[in-house]
Amino acid sequence: MEPIPESGLFYPNKIARISLNALEDVMGKNGVNAVLNLANLAHLSEQLPPDNLNREFDFAWFSSLFGALEEMYGPRGGRDLALRVGKATFERGLRSFGALAGAGDLAFKVLPLHTKIKVGLPAMARVFSQMSDQFSSVEEEDEHFVYTIHQCPVCYGRHSEKACCYIASGLIFEGLKWLSGGTQFEVEESRCIAVGDEVCEFRVKKEPIG
Repeated sequence: MEPIPESGLFYPNKIARISLNALEDVMGKNGVNAVLNLANLAHLSEQLPPDNLNREFDFAWFSSLFGALEEMYGPRGGRDLALRVGKATFERGLRSFGALAGAGDLAFKVLPLHTKIKVGLPAMARVFSQMSDQFSSVEEEDEHFVYTIHQCPVCYGRHSEKACCYIASGLIFEGLKWLSGGTQFEVEESRCIAVGDEVCEFRVKKEPIG
């Protein structure tokens, strides 16, 4: 796999560490090591990023990781694994970050479902905007919420025929499930920088699944 030039845009080490642990949850240690080798990131098999909030994990490394996953398992297999990793990443610790911490409080739990999503989804976006170089925003339309990633670490430096930021879709899906107390919402990536769009955009239907 061709190395992706470093971007100078960074995730905090802690988020990268959580994602790599989630990858191991889904694939096992040997599977992770194979993906890291293909992504030219073999050094991470010996030592994970530190458990701190320093912005030191380059977007190019994050993108290489999920590009390697797709290359190794094919578009369909890579997609399914990345969706599972996204869900596991949220489960493993993102819900404990500042802007989302209050979503576990009783006052939040008794809010109407629509209000929970209207408040919680922008809070999720703020976690990434405040802690990393991934600027994210949320807008409300008649039938959807639109979650936009303006600088995307998942597909940085990659080119794809189809939208490919599946870990982000899985993370948003699991975040909504947690915010809503177990309700599932359809999340679809409608625009993707890897395809040639200006941003990566995820459309969340307001009506829950089922």
